[in-house]
Amino acid sequence: MGGVKLKQKQNMIIFILALFIMFFIHFLPAPKPLIRGGEEIPLTLAGKTTIGILIFCIILWMTEAIPFAVTVLIGNILLPMFGIYSFSKVIQTGFGNTLTAFFLGVLTLGAAFVNSGLGKRLTLILLSKIGTKTERVILGFILVGTALSMWITDVAVAAMLTPLAIAILQEIRAEPLKSNFGRALLISCAWGGLFGGIGTPVGCGPNVLAMQMLREMAGYNLTFGQWMMIGVPAAFLLGVVGWIVLIKVFPPEIKQLPLSNEKIKKELQELGPLTNVEKKTLTVFCLAILLWLIGPFLKSYDIWGGFPYSDEYIALLAGILLFLPGIGVLNWKEAEREISWGSIVLIVGGVALGMAVYDTGAARWLAWVLLGPVTDLHPILRIGVISLVVGILHICFSSNSVTGVIIVPLVVTLAKDLGGNPWIYVAPAAFTMSLGLILVTETPTNVIPYSAGYFSIKDFAKAGIIMQIAAAICIMVVISIIGSLTGIYEIK
Repeated sequence: MGGVKLKQKQNMIIFILALFIMFFIHFLPAPKPLIRGGEEIPLTLAGKTTIGILIFCIILWMTEAIPFAVTVLIGNILLPMFGIYSFSKVIQTGFGNTLTAFFLGVLTLGAAFVNSGLGKRLTLILLSKIGTKTERVILGFILVGTALSMWITDVAVAAMLTPLAIAILQEIRAEPLKSNFGRALLISCAWGGLFGGIGTPVGCGPNVLAMQMLREMAGYNLTFGQWMMIGVPAAFLLGVVGWIVLIKVFPPEIKQLPLSNEKIKKELQELGPLTNVEKKTLTVFCLAILLWLIGPFLKSYDIWGGFPYSDEYIALLAGILLFLPGIGVLNWKEAEREISWGSIVLIVGGVALGMAVYDTGAARWLAWVLLGPVTDLHPILRIGVISLVVGILHICFSSNSVTGVIIVPLVVTLAKDLGGNPWIYVAPAAFTMSLGLILVTETPTNVIPYSAGYFSIKDFAKAGIIMQIAAAICIMVVISIIGSLTGIYEIK
């Protein structure tokens, strides 16, 4: 009881301190304008106050003195209090955004995928093919996680893979914190989910946040297919490189499992043939993916009335189909339990905060203060450095969505000033927002395998630091190669 009261007292002190810093920044005189290329980049009074509100939120996010979603709601209340946005504009910009519909649909699809048993079945099918060599088992877990996480949440993927990994390790009597194979296998359960999250717009919450801000701030409409053109190759390259890192940092103490994969096959046989619920879920899931991919083609050639349906519309349609009579994959209580409502509030509330940072000019000023030195590098090197910077910031913010709210407006603004395709510079930031590779606490995706007890925080960081650097290089290479081969992403 005393510990709870002490924690509440600490949180109160942090909250008061955050308020004090916000008001201190608000009452500071505006700094002199930055000069870049002979052009003045001023920080307006409204922009300065918005930075104060942003820092207020960052302090609360970093300390977790108040839940993430509640913090962003406080930020939304503060914007009209200081006259930066009217309250109606805050609600319209954030909660009136089509992102709300998108996440409702996507998270409902993810819930159906897991609840129907389809996710477990696909996982067992893929794992039954990988054999018993320990290095191949680790690779199989990473690639299975990567493939699944492109379509369902990273946390769900880690939750599906971790029990299977533990079963294998218990069967061979691998000792927690002593077995290198145990370390590598459990870390692969987290990494696969993280890598796959960058593959598609629906793979991770901040992905659609980045697309939305690109559209709102730069007028750049990124399609589902254009994201996948870079995201899918990057995700699988990260998977292969991550596998190499794990087997080099933690070389398995045994070359081959002293058992066959009969256990996995037996578990798969016990599931029997596809159930009606699984078939319906798979049908709706495939329909949504098909519409997301062919939508731009139908629009371009004015087929099906020019296909006036956005990605958000398709996501919500697919989510609704799961509840209809005759399909009935989910009931509303199951959906309520599985959907992360706090994540939806955090993301849509974050849009209003991010747009305020952009509209007041604060994003441009901050972009040049924080990322200005990047502009002196070769355009290809900029991609890698942006990825590294975002990776470091992710350690501080411990949330994909929080990192996105803060970083995307800055990178979009910088990309506009540099000219050319803004997606070139937003892509490495957007991909790295979901790669919590260094600290276990950066994302719940890491915590689930960690809770099994086979690797330590130090083990995770040891491999993660190497992987964070490797990830920046992989993302830089993929964007550069895809850009040069297609001519779509010209790097200037």
